[in-house]
Amino acid sequence: MIPFDIARLREGYRAGRFTPEDVATNALRRIDAYKDPAVWIARVPESEVMARAKALTAAPLDSEKLPLYGIPFAVKDNIDCSGLPTTAACPAFAYEPARDAKVIGRLLAAGAMLIGKTNLDQFATGLVGTRSPYGAPRCVFDERYISGGSSSGSAVAVASSLVAFALGTDTAGSGRVPAAFNNIVGWKPTKGLLSTSGVVPACRSLDCVSVFAHTVGDAAEIARLAEGFDPGDPFSRQAKSGALPETGFCFGVLAARDREFFGDAEMASLYGAAIARLASLGGETIEIDFVPFQEAGALLYEGPWVAERLAAIKEFMAKHEDAMDPAVRSIIAGARRYTAADAFEGQYRLGRLAHEVEAQWARMDVMLLPTAPAQYTVAAVQADPIGLNKRLGRYTNFVNLLDTCAIAVPAGFRGNGLAFGVTLVAPAFCDRALGAIADRLHRAANFGMGAARDAALPPGSSGEVDSSDRIALFVVGAHLSGMPLNHELRDRGAVLLRAARTAKSYRLFVLPGMAPPKPGLVRSMAAGGPGIAGEVWSLAPDAFGRFVARIPAPLGIGKVELEDGSLVSGFLCEAHAVEGAAEITAHGGWANYLKSGK
Repeated sequence: MIPFDIARLREGYRAGRFTPEDVATNALRRIDAYKDPAVWIARVPESEVMARAKALTAAPLDSEKLPLYGIPFAVKDNIDCSGLPTTAACPAFAYEPARDAKVIGRLLAAGAMLIGKTNLDQFATGLVGTRSPYGAPRCVFDERYISGGSSSGSAVAVASSLVAFALGTDTAGSGRVPAAFNNIVGWKPTKGLLSTSGVVPACRSLDCVSVFAHTVGDAAEIARLAEGFDPGDPFSRQAKSGALPETGFCFGVLAARDREFFGDAEMASLYGAAIARLASLGGETIEIDFVPFQEAGALLYEGPWVAERLAAIKEFMAKHEDAMDPAVRSIIAGARRYTAADAFEGQYRLGRLAHEVEAQWARMDVMLLPTAPAQYTVAAVQADPIGLNKRLGRYTNFVNLLDTCAIAVPAGFRGNGLAFGVTLVAPAFCDRALGAIADRLHRAANFGMGAARDAALPPGSSGEVDSSDRIALFVVGAHLSGMPLNHELRDRGAVLLRAARTAKSYRLFVLPGMAPPKPGLVRSMAAGGPGIAGEVWSLAPDAFGRFVARIPAPLGIGKVELEDGSLVSGFLCEAHAVEGAAEITAHGGWANYLKSGK
């Protein structure tokens, strides 16, 4: 069987083992044989899929021009794809889009092959995957259980390897909950990085296009290729470079009092195991106060933001309310009780909670949460469609309201064979840096890929979470963490890798006339010193070049030998500049010298 993760598809194309026509044929056969027809709402006609595949097969294999050459994908049916109706899982609402959504156009231009449109909770309102007249896609591990929603069909299509990746949307957790239930990765980007032009709104100010994939690297690359500022989307944002430490990071976890799993002791145990795994990767565990996050999340459905769902479809609902799913109708109709004053009061409340949350973020770099606290059978959800759905958003609803990014990754299985997942959360624009941590966490234990529980993750990573193209930089002075010039690194997206120390043959001096004060590091022929403490950071090549260009004489960048014998680029000083300067080598580092007060 052809593997449907991006890394191995690419490797197969390069080796000539198969062509896009082979992959397309394989995908169509898998779909026809799959047991759950509720995954799809509309399919691209087979003749068109094969015509696209044939054209790609005839084209040169150029990874720069067509980075997604021959990669099959699916799209949640609230995102416009020309030639297919957009239904948002409501036949009475269906329309024929005149053009592709912005994100679809970008992916097709990169060489991806669209297979079809997937099922969802109607109008992307729900976390269960059962609120659709097209049926309820089932969990890939047990058809009695929900797949999660609202991006139900997209998650199942990836988990069943019917496609290599799929787009969903995520307003309250719709791109993370179904990822957890089906043992795949769910990438929820910072709001505005991926255009929502051509997406049927749920809450327009909060909506995100999300990515389902088998690995974090795959999801990272799809997000990178799909993102881009869109002047036609009023909520589109210019990308910024947020940084997180790759090791030595502090990660927030739920205190015992906040760990609610509704009686599922196995889920609680698996969350504890995920905490231990992340700590083993160099993280420091910090218990946080989850209350302000939870109260912010409650505003999404129990506050005036539900009125934004009504605003999205109010004209349709005024004429076709009886055509809507009963649960969706009751939720959105309930928004009619809110006034403009309520909306402003909700904003004020969210602002206060955001300030409370800042105090928690000051203590941590990332947060590790259960993706969902429970998983229910389809029958149970049908008996209590509102109450059980509410439980599922406990750890997801706050994320867009508080402007954070999040990545859901697999985290094990319970005794009944159902999957458990955790989510890493970080401040806005830290998507790539968060991806590096999420990728390491995902690879720290093998839980397979989707329904293939025993599948090995492909080596390496196809996306930007692989930091092999970044340049390491050793700093010893004013660019250290907490020092006055550290922002020059962070502003360029630098990531702290680790504390380090030079070999014993280096000497440190206080450079005269520098503002702010700076040390000069020089290498001596003599050995036997204490070594000089510093930090190793990593930067993207272009950021490294911009940073180095601003370094003033007599400082420069050269190769520095660390105490473990490795060589890394780092700050060095011209020898003439330290003649007559005060030597501070004995302090073992700039920070110790400053603390001494000398």
